[in-house]
Amino acid sequence: MRRVRRFSLSYAHFGPWGAVMVEELVTAGVALASVGTAYAACAARVVKQYERGVVFRLGRLRSTVRGPGFTMIVPFVDRLQKVNMQIVTMPVPAQEGITRDNVTVRVDAVVYFKVTSPAEAIVRVEDYRFAVSQMAQTSLRSIIGKSELDDLLSDREKLNQGLELMIDSPAVEWGVTIDRVEIKDVSLPETMKRSMARQAEADRERRARVINADAELQASKKLAEAAKEMSEQPAALQLRLLQTVVAVAAEKNSTLVLPFPVELLRFLEKAQQSAPSAVPPVPAVAPEPVREQLPAQGAP
Repeated sequence: MRRVRRFSLSYAHFGPWGAVMVEELVTAGVALASVGTAYAACAARVVKQYERGVVFRLGRLRSTVRGPGFTMIVPFVDRLQKVNMQIVTMPVPAQEGITRDNVTVRVDAVVYFKVTSPAEAIVRVEDYRFAVSQMAQTSLRSIIGKSELDDLLSDREKLNQGLELMIDSPAVEWGVTIDRVEIKDVSLPETMKRSMARQAEADRERRARVINADAELQASKKLAEAAKEMSEQPAALQLRLLQTVVAVAAEKNSTLVLPFPVELLRFLEKAQQSAPSAVPPVPAVAPEPVREQLPAQGAP
C-alpha cells in the first residue's frame, strides 16, 4: 500500500492509468535495448589480419570481400565465411611408381601454396586444400613415370619446376597459387642400393686404374728421355748409380749389395779396343833365304 501511495503521489497528474503506461514504456525500452544488443551481437564479426571474409546473402555471393578488422552482417540473412590467406605447407604422402628405366621407387614431396582469390577458392571448388593435395599426388606419380632414376637422384631442381607447373595449372582456376614444390626423399629397393654401390665401386676402381696407367705412361716417357741423355754421357749413369747407393745407404737397417755395372765393362772393352789402334802397325819383313856357298871347282 505504501508503494502504491508513493507512486500515485508522484504521478497523480497522469490519472489512474498513468502508472501502467509508464511501466509499459519502460518494459518496451528494455526489450528494444535487449533486441538491439542481441542483433549487434549476431551481426558483429571480427576478421583477423591474415584472413578475408566472403559474404553470402540468401545464398548469393556478395561482390565485396570483407577485409581485416570489425565488420557487420545482417543476421539470419548473411553468412560470413573466412578464408586463410597465409602460405599453407602441405606434405604429399609417399607415392610409389616405376621410372622410365623400370626401377620401382617411393617419392614424397611437400607443397607450399596460398589463396589469392578468396571468392573463387570458396565458390569454384568444394575444398581447395583437398583438391590441391589430390592434384599434387597425381602429378607426383606422373613425374615419376616420366623421369629416370638418375634424374630423380641428381636433377631434382628441374623435376621440382615441372611438378610445380603441373599443379599450378589447374589450381589457378581455384584461386590458389602454388608458391613452391620440393621433392623430399627418394626411397630405393635394397637390391638397387647394392647394385648402385657395386657400380660406384667399379667406377672408382676403373678411374684408379686409368690414373695408374697414365702415371706409368708418363714415367716411361721420362725414363726414355733420361736413358737417351745418359746414353750420350756414360758418366751420368755412374753418377745416378752413386746417388741411388747414397739414398739406399741412408737407411741403416738395410744391407747394401753393390753390383758391378755392366756399363763399366763396356767402357773398359771399348778402351781396350781403341788402345791398339793408337800404335802404328810394324810392317812384317819376309825372311831371306839362306844361301849355301859351294866350293869352286878346281879348288883344292
